[in-house]
Amino acid sequence: METKIIQITSGKGPAECCLAVALALKEMLSEARQAGLQHQVLSRFPAQENGTLASATLKVEGKGAAVFAASWEGVLQWICPSPYRKFHKRKNWFIGISVYDSSVMPAWQERDIQFQTMRSSGPGGQNVNKVESAVRALHKPSGVQVAVSDSRSQMQNRKIAIERLKDAFLQWQLSLFQQQQQEQWQNHHELERGNPARVFAGKEFKRIS
Repeated sequence: METKIIQITSGKGPAECCLAVALALKEMLSEARQAGLQHQVLSRFPAQENGTLASATLKVEGKGAAVFAASWEGVLQWICPSPYRKFHKRKNWFIGISVYDSSVMPAWQERDIQFQTMRSSGPGGQNVNKVESAVRALHKPSGVQVAVSDSRSQMQNRKIAIERLKDAFLQWQLSLFQQQQQEQWQNHHELERGNPARVFAGKEFKRIS
């Protein structure tokens, strides 16, 4: 199955660019649904103005995911008077869209988990300390690990550990993508504004190119 990670960034632009990120994400989700692609928003980082985003990360899966992602990749231009600064002359706002192949990252597979039992912590003398009911779970390809001692049942702790480890793995994977994004944009004081991949206009965010 094709899987792509799409990151949308305001490129440290003003509030108008952050609004464009939110609008682009909404449009992207709509198009993904129409294309029959599985999709999941991995992260949203709110900006200062209500309803705006500094950046967002989306995962799309399914046949045509690569073509879909490529159609968005690059610079997006939004032509619209500022909704925040009434007399501001600027009407062109730019955001960046990057695409990453998730296959280069370790995939989540439960068979890659290594479990280790250990004694639960607690006040000395309690039975909870005498039985190895706590569980440490390690995802070997990524090195991400969690320890769980919520229950006196080792089986229940094991189930909880799998759930928490998966969440921790997804956060780890997302942090790698974010690091790639920062490295990609750190040498750009502003986004490349020539030849945008897509152009939208107006408050309705209607595509014109």
